[in-house]
Amino acid sequence: MNKTNKNWIKEHITDTYVKKAQLDGYRSRAAYKLIEINSKYKIFKKNMNVIDLGSAPGGWSQVAAEIVGNSGKIFSVDLLEMTPIKNTEFIQGDFSDTEVLMELEKKISNLDIDLVISDMAPNISGIKTVDQSRAIYLNELVLDFSVNWLKPNGSMLVKSFVGADFDNYIKTIKTLFKRVIRIKPDASRSRSSEIFILGHEKLE
Repeated sequence: MNKTNKNWIKEHITDTYVKKAQLDGYRSRAAYKLIEINSKYKIFKKNMNVIDLGSAPGGWSQVAAEIVGNSGKIFSVDLLEMTPIKNTEFIQGDFSDTEVLMELEKKISNLDIDLVISDMAPNISGIKTVDQSRAIYLNELVLDFSVNWLKPNGSMLVKSFVGADFDNYIKTIKTLFKRVIRIKPDASRSRSSEIFILGHEKLE
């Protein structure tokens, strides 16, 4: 095991949010990013229909399902397998694959979608320009889906990474939503370049 992996494991084991997730029953520390964002911006309400893209292992879907309650519905998609969560329909597959997208669209065809959330990130190559390009591509897929499926005044929360094309992506979101907010939750590691973008209230 190399030094980088050893350092990551040590950081992970001692991480406050990792320990808290284990105590609270959440599948990942990422749950606290969403909890913090919702506490400040109130993106969830009871009875919502929510799409969670890049959902595994399920931390965000857990939070969403708890808040929307039994009258709401979560639809989650990820390449990796995800253990079932109450009131959540899971599709295992690549969201960028047309067949997977069509399967999701079939499930939600008669529903009003209130919120799209995405904690997706590309497989990291270590080459900054390549990784940024891949991240923005995923971001654009989420935005395109959100524009097509969100009801008027629905919202989108997506993880992104600052770099090339990021500013252009923000400019595009601003033409489609009433407010655009950049968020760096406390639960996001300080060394990470991740940032969360909230497109609040889709324009009709």
